[in-house]
Amino acid sequence: MNLPGKLALLLVVLDIYRAHKGEEFIVYGFTSSPSSVLKSTSFTTRQPQTSFVIVTNGHEATFSTSALFAKKKKKNAASTATLDLDMFDDEEPMSKKDQAKLAKQQQKQNKKMQKDADSDDDDDDSGEQAPKLSMKEKKANEEKAQKKSNAKAAALEMLDALNESGDMDVLDAPMSKKEMKAAAKAEAKKLAKEEARLEKKAKKQEAAAEEEVSAELDPMEAEEVKPKKEKVTLEERIRKERPPPKIRVMEGVQPGYVSLRLEDVSIIFRNQEVLKGVTWGCSTGDRVGLVGANGGGKTTQIRILAGEIEPTAGDVVKSSKDLRVSVLRQEFVEELDPERSLKEEFLSVFEEENALLAELRAAEAELENLDGSDTDAMQTCLDRMADVQAKADAKDCYSLESRVEKVMDLMGFTADERDDPVAVFSGGWKMRIGLGKVLCKDPNVLLLDEPTNHLDLESVEWLENFLRNQNIPMIIVSHDREFLDQVCTKIVDTEGGVAHEYDGNYSRFLQLKQARLGAWQSSYDAQEKKIKEERAWINKFRVKQPVAVKQKQAQLDKLTKSDKYVQKPPFVGKPLKFRFPDAPRLSPEVADIKGLSHSYGGGINRLLEDVELYVEKGDRIAVVGPNGSGKSTLLRLLMGKETPDEGSAAIVGQNIVANYFEQNQADVLDLDLTVSETIQGASNGQSYNELRALMGQFLFKGDAVEKKIRNLSGGEKARVSLCCMMLRPANLLILDEPTNHLDIPAKEMLEEALQHFAGSLIIVSHDRFFISRVATTIVAIEAKKITKYAGDYKFYLEKSKALKEKIEGRYVPGVQKIHAAPVVDLEELLVPKKNFGGAKTAGLVTRKDKGIKNAKRNS
Repeated sequence: MNLPGKLALLLVVLDIYRAHKGEEFIVYGFTSSPSSVLKSTSFTTRQPQTSFVIVTNGHEATFSTSALFAKKKKKNAASTATLDLDMFDDEEPMSKKDQAKLAKQQQKQNKKMQKDADSDDDDDDSGEQAPKLSMKEKKANEEKAQKKSNAKAAALEMLDALNESGDMDVLDAPMSKKEMKAAAKAEAKKLAKEEARLEKKAKKQEAAAEEEVSAELDPMEAEEVKPKKEKVTLEERIRKERPPPKIRVMEGVQPGYVSLRLEDVSIIFRNQEVLKGVTWGCSTGDRVGLVGANGGGKTTQIRILAGEIEPTAGDVVKSSKDLRVSVLRQEFVEELDPERSLKEEFLSVFEEENALLAELRAAEAELENLDGSDTDAMQTCLDRMADVQAKADAKDCYSLESRVEKVMDLMGFTADERDDPVAVFSGGWKMRIGLGKVLCKDPNVLLLDEPTNHLDLESVEWLENFLRNQNIPMIIVSHDREFLDQVCTKIVDTEGGVAHEYDGNYSRFLQLKQARLGAWQSSYDAQEKKIKEERAWINKFRVKQPVAVKQKQAQLDKLTKSDKYVQKPPFVGKPLKFRFPDAPRLSPEVADIKGLSHSYGGGINRLLEDVELYVEKGDRIAVVGPNGSGKSTLLRLLMGKETPDEGSAAIVGQNIVANYFEQNQADVLDLDLTVSETIQGASNGQSYNELRALMGQFLFKGDAVEKKIRNLSGGEKARVSLCCMMLRPANLLILDEPTNHLDIPAKEMLEEALQHFAGSLIIVSHDRFFISRVATTIVAIEAKKITKYAGDYKFYLEKSKALKEKIEGRYVPGVQKIHAAPVVDLEELLVPKKNFGGAKTAGLVTRKDKGIKNAKRNS
């Protein structure tokens, strides 16, 4: 394209575009005024350090694009700026915006010049002289200024000539289709951007208006108006990251082999991790003892194995698809109907079979009542009877009574007792009923949850012998260490949601666990020692050897995040100490039982006959005897819950405040209250922190304190009742089996609290070690009579050689044995301390200057 010489400036622009291909160079907004042309020339470039030289009539002017990128727009977008042509004088008056911009730039320049002048003055004051320019440099600056002035004048003359000749109309030529399409696209993009900006602004204004409205509302209503963004819980995150849990069936299993396993099972309730990668199993011939502190996840594992709940992650592996698993729960007594006969209670297990037999009897009765002329109805009834009969034959419904009689014989019940009501049986025999009902289901795997609760020594020994003679794989949850030592062939220890498997009985488990924890502690100590040395080296050479220090630090960080890092072993802290609240002073006489006789069943089942007992101030009595001997009955008679057949039993002392804890104490709780509300209602001035600590010791932690009483299990209700009892002031405690649902730490806390109790105490318990720690007098019910032993449980064993040999033969190595009851001088504890620290002989020092002389001697 050949253009006139007057368009030299435009040619220079085109040359710049050709020299920098891949960049955008835009000239727009030309008008008839030369000065307007100079002011409206803009371009875009992706090379911020490019310089352009424009030559006009022998003069040249250099334009640098570095200033164009002083203020960038969005990332990855080209920067647009106006070409700085202020070096040309403009005679046309500027707009107000340009004038304000120019004034601001002038102010900045004046401030900078003033700052430079001040710095020059400081340099002069300090005696330093500014460097002088040489003649050559002055001459070069003058030539440069002259060239710039000539280029400015030439550019103005050229633009004036273009305007006069009308050649500027070349730039006003119509755009091509491609250019029009690009312009339309740019305009649409600009409009969309403006709409998005306005929409965003409207949303901000709407949000601000909602906040103003919510601020005027009630604070509780404001929380409802403002939606809260829910955080993702740990349970939800784990379910997304890990594969879903499933039940797998083993392949190639031999006939008669039974197995049930947990593999990498985890349970998470919202943000609480209950089980962490648990792996263990039970197979034919195994009797697994599941041990650990309450709240460690034992019951949760039992529920997973029974198929009641699904794990968050991991697999449940079975030896067969139709594996039958039966559970004997802690609350099995609550499932018994006291009005049923023994035989009816056993038959109640077969719910589906009983339903089929009832349906069959109903169909037979319907058939008898039908009119013989209605053949269609008779045929329908006969078809239904045939269908039900086939199902009953498949379930072997007609052999139920023979199966029940076999189990009752196995449990030790006689033929005469089969028609007796369930209510007449003691706790030990009720346990046999519960176990027998479970065995009636013919399980492949047996799960027992605290089976020794409420059992005397004779019943426990019977259960031990029975379980050892069974070939059914079984998993037993119990805190009775002697029972576990006699029965189990494997122990699974659950602590903090993590399970460890040990072969052998409970004694072997204690040895292996101690060795494992010792090795763990040694490995942790060696690791921490090495890490401490590495960190000391890093701190020492941080400045001298920065590269080596950086490498060492990276190695330490990698180690702490890897699987090889040994975590800190669990620490067993000090047990919680609790004290019963102060109570009124106790009178010398407390309770009196005279000529007492009592029986059930109209005199058929006689428990007590002409018994005598006198309770004094400071007595700590434990009532012992076999199941069904009348221990709990004696306490109910003393508290006035029942009326004796003959004689009397009453609390006779003055100013007696008694607290009675019975086995069904949980029945009197308000089911609509939460655990926290119940405990706070029973408190007597204790602080909230003290109440939370006590609830935690009874395994009510975190959100568990907000559970409704109606949603608690029988064991949990019993713990709430015991906790409330410990908060009420009393000078007489009557406790019936208080340790049934407690783990070892909770038992130790209760033992220590009872040792420091200043009133009188009467307890019934089958926990021999617990009795040996709190009782100083033993009352044994033997042959319907009461025998009082003026000594602790060790003294009682000395009087019965056969019982002593039996109990000592059950001792578990490494576990505390029965010793004399500890003696606590309560009067001495009440005396306030006179000195607070220091040596005992600190008050006997008479030479006040001894320390001064020694100091002078050493100086």
